[in-house]
Amino acid sequence: MCGRYTLTQSAEAIAAAFGLDAVPEMELRYNIAPTQSVPVVLYSAEKQRQLKLMRWGLIPSWAEDASIGSRLINARSETVSEKPSFRAAFRRRRCLVVADGFYEWQRQEHKKQPYYFHLQNKQPFGFAGLWEHWQSSEGENIETCTILTTEANELMRPIHNRMPVILNSQDYALWLDTTAQQTELQHLFHPYSSQAMNSYPVSTLVNKPTNNSAECINSL
Repeated sequence: MCGRYTLTQSAEAIAAAFGLDAVPEMELRYNIAPTQSVPVVLYSAEKQRQLKLMRWGLIPSWAEDASIGSRLINARSETVSEKPSFRAAFRRRRCLVVADGFYEWQRQEHKKQPYYFHLQNKQPFGFAGLWEHWQSSEGENIETCTILTTEANELMRPIHNRMPVILNSQDYALWLDTTAQQTELQHLFHPYSSQAMNSYPVSTLVNKPTNNSAECINSL
């Protein structure tokens, strides 16, 4: 699964990576956690890429209350087209969750050791994501998102058996195109190349969501 990630890039780097006209300056985020607001890229009504903030943890449109979102931070790519919570969003509301690294914990004898993963080129990238619109009984409107996962690559496998779906930049347009057939998308779910990634153990500072400093990604 993917339960924590980072976004520490400049607005200019994000705009260049995702083909956006402009991106506002954002706080450097070293420990993004579920239910927080996160930047995602999606198509506008005019089919132009835009950046929006959404809450991490998808709330299906049919949900009775928002609490389900905290349990739907990830969607398995193998079953996303079938699960009631995700299938409508998979067909019509795909997005890119903007990141530049993520954490995963390895179970050890007496503790869980966090590891940080990022691309070798240290550039921002897009997780394959889905988004949804939900309205409460009081009329509150919330837009939420989730991150797709797939089987782990060779780098990830000693730490965890799952990893987030990281898309190659040349596949962003296909993923965002809601006219694409589901069969056209299946090849996007393969694990990202181990050779293009790096990982190392980090401090347990990241265990606490309120810790948001560069120390979180410092190598031990």
